Amino acid sequence: MEPGQRTAHLQRETSESSVDLRLDLDGTGRSRIATSVPFFDHMLTAFAKHSLTDLTVTANGDIAIDVHHTVEDTGIVLGTAIRQALGDKAGIARFGDATVPLDEALARAVVDISGRPYLVHSGEPDGFEYHLIGGHFTGSMVRHFFEAVTMAAGLTVHLTLLAGRDPHHIAEAQFKAFARAFRQAKELDPRVSGIPSTKGAL
Repeated sequence: MEPGQRTAHLQRETSESSVDLRLDLDGTGRSRIATSVPFFDHMLTAFAKHSLTDLTVTANGDIAIDVHHTVEDTGIVLGTAIRQALGDKAGIARFGDATVPLDEALARAVVDISGRPYLVHSGEPDGFEYHLIGGHFTGSMVRHFFEAVTMAAGLTVHLTLLAGRDPHHIAEAQFKAFARAFRQAKELDPRVSGIPSTKGAL
């Protein structure tokens, strides 16, 4: 698939949330994000900027109950859109690896656009999953979001927090590391002929 054609527009409606998402894998990192969860908006904006993916997301959900459904459903739609926009994956680099600091926090992400969904996630400090960031977003949503994305997109992702104390920094370093690794993996490599797998399919 040629640059400029790797786009997707998806909508998902459930009794718990509605998500409208557009993306362009060959963009410049522009974004318009409105999920009603401010910290999640901040994370998706960082993902778009550092992965050079143009991303527009409008999501509404039952956040008066919990942000869980909105975050999970947005992850499902984002992952599905990534899978759709990648097409047959011909010509991509396939693998990406990035280590990203944010002050005291340090995160590493390794991405394989493999067609086999698998997430290995480790290193967050005890209690991080219970911490409220920005008054709404619990630390547990970081792993849950990446579980949703990797399953829907068919990615293998190893995401490791190497250091960190501040919950905001811990979350953001992971989103940025994933974005940078994904940017490498999705790039079209002019030296790659066809699908980068000995099986001939991803």
